[in-house]
Amino acid sequence: MNKVILIGNLTRDPETNTTNSGIKVCKFTIAVNRNYSSVDGTRQTDFLPVICWRNQAENCGKFLRKGSKVGICGSIQTRSYDGPDGSKRYVTEIVADEVQFLSTRSEGFPDDTELLERRKVEELQPIPDGDLPF
Repeated sequence: MNKVILIGNLTRDPETNTTNSGIKVCKFTIAVNRNYSSVDGTRQTDFLPVICWRNQAENCGKFLRKGSKVGICGSIQTRSYDGPDGSKRYVTEIVADEVQFLSTRSEGFPDDTELLERRKVEELQPIPDGDLPF
């Protein structure tokens, strides 16, 4: 069985690309704190590369930013490739089957839509009780 569940924060904005066959792919790294502290009292953090595909990749590219908190459910994958110097290189990454966006938009990512909604609320006028239809 190869199953991993993680909660962490993006260390940088996600990178979204399209393969030669037209499939969307998104890559990002999350920082995950360990449950225990080292001997000197500092808490260790792991930086884990994540990759997702297709619609999930498109959504992650649109809505995630550096610092976003995400929940990842997927599997661990190891692959290898030949480096420019001819040496064999290995990469271990998390292939995300599910990505849950755990940050709310108001936690640092306001967009034009949110600002417009806020402005609409500020423009509301009170209605006298006699004008209400009920």
